[in-house]
Amino acid sequence: MSETLLQRPQADRAVPKSRGRRRFLLAGLAAGGALVVGWGLAPPRQRLHSSAPLPVSNGTVALNGWVAIAPDGTVSVVVPRSEMGQGVHTALPMLVAEELDVPLSAVRVMQAPIDKIYANLAVMEDNLPFHPDDKGSAKQGAQWLLAKVGRELGIMFTGGSTSVRDAWGPMREAGAVARAMLVKAALAQWKAAPDDCRTQDGFVIHKDGRRLAYGPLAARAADAGAGIGPGDVRLKEPRDFRIIGKPVPRRDSSAKVNGTAVFGIDVRPPGMVYAAVKMAPVFGATVASFDATKVASLPGVLKVLDISGALLPMMGAGAGVAVIAQHWWQAKQAAAALPVNWNEGAAARLSNDAIFAGFTHALDTGSGFTYHESGTQDVAGAAKTVTAEYRAPFLAHATMEPVNCTAQVADGKVRLWASTQVPSVAVQAAARVAGVSRDDVAIEVPLLGGGFGRRLEVDMVAQAVALAMASGGKPVQLIWTREDDVTHDVYRPAALARFSAKLDAAGNVLAWQSTSASAAIGHQYYPRNLGLPGVGPDKTTAEGEYDMQYEIVNQHIAHVIVDSAVPVGYWRSVGHSHNAFFKESFIDEVAHAAGKDPVALRRALLARHPRHLAVLDAAVARAGKPAEGRAHGVALHQSFGSIVAQVAEVSVEGKDIRVHKVVCAVDCGMVVNPNIVAQQMESAVVFGLSAALMGEITVKDGGVAQSNFGDYPVLRIDQAPEVQTIIMPSAELPQGAGEPGVPPIAPAVAAAVFKLTGQRLRSLPLRLA
Repeated sequence: MSETLLQRPQADRAVPKSRGRRRFLLAGLAAGGALVVGWGLAPPRQRLHSSAPLPVSNGTVALNGWVAIAPDGTVSVVVPRSEMGQGVHTALPMLVAEELDVPLSAVRVMQAPIDKIYANLAVMEDNLPFHPDDKGSAKQGAQWLLAKVGRELGIMFTGGSTSVRDAWGPMREAGAVARAMLVKAALAQWKAAPDDCRTQDGFVIHKDGRRLAYGPLAARAADAGAGIGPGDVRLKEPRDFRIIGKPVPRRDSSAKVNGTAVFGIDVRPPGMVYAAVKMAPVFGATVASFDATKVASLPGVLKVLDISGALLPMMGAGAGVAVIAQHWWQAKQAAAALPVNWNEGAAARLSNDAIFAGFTHALDTGSGFTYHESGTQDVAGAAKTVTAEYRAPFLAHATMEPVNCTAQVADGKVRLWASTQVPSVAVQAAARVAGVSRDDVAIEVPLLGGGFGRRLEVDMVAQAVALAMASGGKPVQLIWTREDDVTHDVYRPAALARFSAKLDAAGNVLAWQSTSASAAIGHQYYPRNLGLPGVGPDKTTAEGEYDMQYEIVNQHIAHVIVDSAVPVGYWRSVGHSHNAFFKESFIDEVAHAAGKDPVALRRALLARHPRHLAVLDAAVARAGKPAEGRAHGVALHQSFGSIVAQVAEVSVEGKDIRVHKVVCAVDCGMVVNPNIVAQQMESAVVFGLSAALMGEITVKDGGVAQSNFGDYPVLRIDQAPEVQTIIMPSAELPQGAGEPGVPPIAPAVAAAVFKLTGQRLRSLPLRLA
């Protein structure tokens, strides 16, 4: 259930800038020197018109790179983001429908072609390690420059909870421009003045009652488009919205319920064969030898081949030998029976203990990179020092749809059917493996059965294309088993963090310090997927710590990068997923040491953050008092531009931690579809609870010890809590919704467990002694 609180929104007042903050913009930009400066002064490229006309037929007319209208009035809206359950096939068309003045029922989704106007610029801006309270010109200028970089790179990227935020401008503008073109065409036909007409529900309506439908007008509107000037286009004011902000039902729900929805694993091009792969059991291992004759005579087997050469180092897939067969079960059985000898390499003895020992050594001997610093740690009047050490494990993504990709290579062309979060990167990877140009690669992006960051990777694409090259022109569908997936993921980094706080005699927080250690995702992701350098600080390592909301004058937040052979990648809410647990757990410990109520302490530290206070108060007020035998734990966290407070109602029986109810209040700016926001909060709570109570990938003898849901469990339906979502009113621009609900749940549960048992659980997953 969800509720919108009807209260006046308030904007945060900026806190004073910190004095010692060091920032890292991008090593590549600095290296560009004067060329970058000159290029940076040029205006940004437009995002309205694609480099090639939209592929339309049967009289449909494209009015720009986002909108096409058929003669019957059906509106095709280009959606440049992948639908993986987060609702973009509903929310993004709502933006165009609002400005175009058409009913949502008249809109159909059109997959975006590979084009730079569909690049995700917002996710580029989020790479900058600025504090959310920083409103200065340096931040604005750097974000503007990074958006230009993103436009030039043209990376079509679904992630970072940026889909609505990035689309808010260009998709609304595309709808408004198309509407202006239609009005201009109608005015020319009627010889009327602009003030004589309005638009509604797919019609241009004259004040005398005459009306023209968009469908028949579209061709004339395209001809009139050249005469459209800035004065002809007006975006609606929020008070005039008739679609945005309404709880519109999901457009993909019925197909998913009745089984007609097509995911990547469902595609069936004619003549398709199947493939399974046997991958190295140790990180970084290579194929020494294999005996194809042992499986060549098994039913359906067509070919056995080493596909290791298709992959870059440090991909989740690693080295492997694949079997192509008539049916997938035949391929799977043959791959399992295939004898392979491995060169295990240097990581063969790697273990969790060794990795965390490396973190400990790094924290003992190194100061790391300082992401945020203000004031001094040498404070007077400190009566007490509170310290704590926290740790978080590696985590797998475990999407419900297994990793898969279908590819066909014939006549120098490549076709992909890939459930991917990065279609432009997938196309680039396919072109590299097949040795063709990007223009010779076509891609279809079906629905994704979950992404969570795993489908930002293209290892499965590289494997599938390598297999298709050996299949004589037949399409090949590669499917990983669940065991393949769990043991060859790109994992959420494990991390170790040390916190300290100095309190005066009255329990006031004088100083706060934290240093954490983990691998850096960017150091691996950028080289293996984008061909860009993975150097310098990586904000995801310290996000959720350096950008915290609490108003503590003296702060020092740093991170030490400690890489290992374990491949790491983006996982839903990324660094916030564990850093929020560290930070919010420690604020609870500080409150206890100060003899203060944890909520009261948070309120005292948020005096200049009215939006945070409002979210916190809304969640606490709705939660009320816990039921007998239960306790409430509270956590507050800002991530991806959104503020989320959660109150978890928890009970403990023996060593079993049970979460009965979670109240979740969220301020994510203006809301396009409150139904979707509520669904995302519910999803995030369940996803985050799975990790908080059960999630752990352990490394043993150079590989992953877990293999399937039996030893890497997720929350079952009978374990899922009731989730009540409160959506706060806001006049701010839309912010993230898919990920911000994940970070607060683990610390909220841990705080409740402390109240019930007196045990401080400082390691994830949460386990009672």
